[in-house]
Amino acid sequence: MSIVGTKVVRVEDEKLLTTGGTYIDDLREDALTGAVHAMFVRSPIAHATITSIDTSEALSAPGVVAVYTAADLDIEPAKAGPVTQPWLASDVVRYVGEPVALVLAEHRYQLADAAELVDVDYEPLDVVADVETALAGETVLHPELDTNVVQTKGGDFAEDTFADCEVVVTKTITNQRVAAVPLEARGAACAWGEDGRLTMWLSTQNAHYAQKSLAKGLGLDIGQIRVITPDVGGGFGAKIGIDPEPVVLAWAARRAGRPVRWSETRSENMVSMTHGRAQRNTITIGGKKDGTVLAFRLEVVQDVGAYPRTLYLPTLTEMMAPGVYRFPRVETASRAVVTNTTPIGAYRGAGRPEATAAVERAIDLFAAEIGVDPAEVRRKNFIPPDAFPHTTPTGASYDSGDYAAALDKVLEAAGYAELRAEQARRRAEKDPIALGIGMSAYVEITGADSSGDSGRVDINPDGSVTAYTGVSPHGQGIHTTLAMLLSDRLGVPMERITVRHGDTDEVPKGVGTMGSRSLQFGGSAIRKAADEVIEKARRLAADALEASVDDLELDVETGTWRVRGAAAAGSVSWAELAAEAEPGELSADVWFNELAPTFPFGAHLAVVEVDTLTGKVVLRRIVAVDDAGPILNPVTFRGQRHGGLAQGVAQALLEVMDYDADGNPTTATLADYSFITATELPDFELVDMVTPTDRNPLGVKGIGEAATIGSTPAVQNAVVDALAHLGVTHIDMPTTPMRVWEALAQGREAD
Repeated sequence: MSIVGTKVVRVEDEKLLTTGGTYIDDLREDALTGAVHAMFVRSPIAHATITSIDTSEALSAPGVVAVYTAADLDIEPAKAGPVTQPWLASDVVRYVGEPVALVLAEHRYQLADAAELVDVDYEPLDVVADVETALAGETVLHPELDTNVVQTKGGDFAEDTFADCEVVVTKTITNQRVAAVPLEARGAACAWGEDGRLTMWLSTQNAHYAQKSLAKGLGLDIGQIRVITPDVGGGFGAKIGIDPEPVVLAWAARRAGRPVRWSETRSENMVSMTHGRAQRNTITIGGKKDGTVLAFRLEVVQDVGAYPRTLYLPTLTEMMAPGVYRFPRVETASRAVVTNTTPIGAYRGAGRPEATAAVERAIDLFAAEIGVDPAEVRRKNFIPPDAFPHTTPTGASYDSGDYAAALDKVLEAAGYAELRAEQARRRAEKDPIALGIGMSAYVEITGADSSGDSGRVDINPDGSVTAYTGVSPHGQGIHTTLAMLLSDRLGVPMERITVRHGDTDEVPKGVGTMGSRSLQFGGSAIRKAADEVIEKARRLAADALEASVDDLELDVETGTWRVRGAAAAGSVSWAELAAEAEPGELSADVWFNELAPTFPFGAHLAVVEVDTLTGKVVLRRIVAVDDAGPILNPVTFRGQRHGGLAQGVAQALLEVMDYDADGNPTTATLADYSFITATELPDFELVDMVTPTDRNPLGVKGIGEAATIGSTPAVQNAVVDALAHLGVTHIDMPTTPMRVWEALAQGREAD
C-alpha cells in the first residue's frame, strides 16, 4: 500500500512542540561568539527632510560599540522599481519606520536606550497618505520621476464594451492594507570568516534569493556569501524579498570586525516589514437580465508604499481578473502609486485574492441588480469543464477545472435551500439578528514564477536517504511531504529519510517557497532525482544478483531489489547496494524545469449572523471546496486549508493597517491591529474534490494560498447579503461593527 494519500503526522512537529525550533534568537553558533547586538533607529515621521543626525551622545552610552548612518556606508543603494531606495535614509524619510541609523551594542538590553540618544532633526514635508492624494500629484515623493505613478498598464478601453448590455453596474471597492504578523518577526545574524566570506543566518522564505541580493548589495561575488535559514516562524510572503536591514547588518559586521545579531521588536515589525494588499479597484460588469454577463472591466490602483519594491502584484490581479468565468469581453488597467507608507510586498495570495474579491463582489452586485440568485448567475457564466485547457482574455492558460461541480458540492454540503428559507423567515419576522449567506468561486495561479527548482537524493552507506531541496519551509510541513514522496518511491521508511534545505552551501541552487510552488516544483524535482537514483541502482542490483537489468524490480514494500518472478534468486537492499557503490554512484542532482504554472480552484460558502442593532458580525459556518489535485498528505493539506481560511476570514472581518492623514500608522500595535483567533472561528466544513493537472509528474497544484483567496469574498458577500433587505449594497473590508452600523444608517437614509 502506498504511503501517498494517507494521513501522516508531520515529522517536524515533535521537535517544534517539545524542545522547540531553532530560530534566529536561538542560534548558538561558534561563528557568532562575541557578537554585538543591533537595533535600527527608525523615522517617527512619514515624510520629512533630514537636516542633521548627531550620534555623539549615543556613542557614549553604556555598551555601545558603534553607530552608523548613511554617511558611513560605502555601498551603492538598491533599485526599487524606477526609484532608488537607500539602505539608510540620508536626505529624506518617506514612511514611519524607515531605517535612519544602526546602533551596535554589547548587550541587547542596552540598545533601546542608546537608540533614543541618536538625535535626528527632521523638517516635515507634505504627506501623501493615500492613493487619492498620490494620484492628485500635488506632492511628489520622488522628484526625479515628476509623478507618483510608478507603473501604468492598459486603459485603452473600447467605447462600446458595454453597449449591448441590458444592465451595467459599477462600484469602487477597497482591498485594504494588511500586515503579515508572523509569530517570528524578522531577524538575522552574520559573521565574516577569515577567508573574507560572509555567513548570514536569515529568517527568510528563500535563501538563494537572499544570497543573490546580499551579493548585489555588498558588491560581492555570490560565492563569497553563504545564507543559512534556520527554522522560520512564519512568512506569509513578507519574508520573500531582501529588506535593507540584512545588507546593512552585513556591512556593519565587516566594518566593526565583529559578528552581529538582530531581531526586531513587534512594534518595529508592524511598521517596517512589508504590508500586503492595498488596492483600490473599480469594477464594471454588464450583461443581460437573465444573468448572462457580457463584459467585465477591472481598474486597479495599487498602493506600493514609499518604495515600489513589488510591482508585479497589480499585474497578477489583471491576469486573474476574469476568475472562473467565460466573459466574452474583459478589460483591465492598472496604476501603481507611491505613498508615504510602509512598502507593499507579497502577502498570502499576492494579487490573486484581490482579483477574486473584485470579480466575486461584481457577480453579487450584478445578481442583486437583476434580482437573480447569485449561485445561478455564477453557474450561467462558469467556464465549462470541456473548455480546458482554457486561455482567458487576459492571457492566463488554465489547465483543468470543473467550477460548477465545486460550487454544487459546497451548496449541497451547506444545505443552501434551507439556509435561504431560514433567512426569509428571519426577515419576515424582522429578527434583529440577520442571517447572511455569501459565496465565492475562485481560481488562482500557483508556480507563476515558472523558474523550476532543485532536488538531490543521496543513498547513504547504511541505506538511509538524505534529500536536498531548493524550496524552503516556514510552517508548511515540506519535510514530511518530501519524505513521503521518497518513501513511496524508494521503499525506505520515513524515519530513515532526512530532508535538508535552506543552506546555500548544501544546496547551491534553489528558488525557495512562495506562490504555492513548493510541491509542484520542489516535489517534482525530488521525484525526478529519486527516479534517476532508481535507474542507477537497477544496474548495480543487476550486477549483484547476476540478472538482466530489464528483469530487476524494486519492491517498495520491503525496500529491496529482486528479480521479477524469481524469488529464489534472492534480493539486495539499499544498504547492501550502497556499501558496494562508489561515492556518489547512488546520488542524483536535478533541476526540474517543466515550467508551466497550475491553476487550483474551489468554492466557498459563508454563513454569518449580523446584529442589526450593534453591527456585530459573527461567522457561524464556512463550507469550502479547495481543489489542488491529488493529495499527498491529508494532514498537511488540511492544515494549509485551515490556515488559509483563517487568514482570509480575518481580512474580511477584522484586519486593517490604517494611517491617518499625516501618514502615522494608527493600528501599529497588537492592541489596535486585530487578527483572528479560534474564538472568532467556527469549525471548518471541508469538502474534498480532486482534479489533477498534466503540468507536472505529480499531477498536483498548489494549496498554500488557495483557501485565503476563496474565503475572503465569501465572508464579505455574506455580510452584505445579511443586510441587503435593509438597503445595504456594499461594505468595504474589514466589515467591522462600526462599518456595518454606518452602512445600516446609510441604508435607512436611502429609504
